[in-house]
Amino acid sequence: MKLYDLDVSGNCYKVRLLCALLDVPVELISVDFLAGAHKRSPLIDLNVFGQLPVLDDGEVILRDSQAILVYIARKVGSEAWLPTDAPSLALVTQWLMVAENEIARGPNDARLHDKFGYKLDVVKARENARRILTIMDEHLETREWLAIDRPTVADIACMPYVALGWEGGVPLDPYPAVAAWVERIKKLPRFIPMPGL
Repeated sequence: MKLYDLDVSGNCYKVRLLCALLDVPVELISVDFLAGAHKRSPLIDLNVFGQLPVLDDGEVILRDSQAILVYIARKVGSEAWLPTDAPSLALVTQWLMVAENEIARGPNDARLHDKFGYKLDVVKARENARRILTIMDEHLETREWLAIDRPTVADIACMPYVALGWEGGVPLDPYPAVAAWVERIKKLPRFIPMPGL
């Protein structure tokens, strides 16, 4: 498997982290994002959206970090990270959507603004971040993991931009249950860090 990667991208990191936790070998291909390599051939041919990450597994080319997490978890064939019973799978999927929506438009957008200079409504991003982090904190007060009674791809999908929120003016101090959950993820066997985390 080849992963077209950007080391400071939380979405790319999700994939690197799951591969590390599952001990799945992956060849990292660093993309010169600032030079726009993701918007030109050969990358634009692999992902018409011009976004990272992109996973190349021979016959299978995938974009979108959540889809890639699902693919890797299923390819390994274990129920551990992506259960297949209907209730558990639905609970995991709910949190994958939170990663794609509320977390992306909250802590991620705030980080894009502060760290990378993106022109966006940072006040709205921080409001979104406070809302989702409050929901997550209340949810995690009574459980260790987001979806079910063990870590899943839901936790891997949601953690990076939550943990990196401080780079966008969204620290975890007011959310002790979320901060404890991030620390639990960091203690998983074969955990790897990323810049800022």
